[in-house]
Amino acid sequence: MLKKFFKKKESPSPNNKNILIAALLVHAAKIDNKYTDSEKIMIKRALIELNSMSENEADETIKIAEQKEKDSNQIIEFTKEIKKSPLEFRIKIIELLWKIIYSDSVADEYETTLIRRVCGLLYISAKDSGEIKLKIEGLKK
Repeated sequence: MLKKFFKKKESPSPNNKNILIAALLVHAAKIDNKYTDSEKIMIKRALIELNSMSENEADETIKIAEQKEKDSNQIIEFTKEIKKSPLEFRIKIIELLWKIIYSDSVADEYETTLIRRVCGLLYISAKDSGEIKLKIEGLKK
């Protein structure tokens, strides 16, 4: 019993981190109850760009992430590994979230609340998030 208690936790594999990132992006896409094919394509492109993975690997990661997101009830699980990343990477995640949220040209109260919560969990300032939001809104016009 003591062996279990003192057993060293395994560090997460890069693949697990990719699944957590994808699950967070899927959660953002689903929060408005409209999980569209265009959002799935955005998530796939993001995974390929962020992690230099193949399309097949991205598809498989998304499939696993969709199930993980469905089974989870907390976004903390999705952000725990991301927050260990450099600031530039965490800001990129917030940018991806804003892009997904604005994919339908509207950010509702649930989506903006999600962004605020994720920013807090990833130690991203409201100022940085606001600047990213304005940048993404500008691209939509």
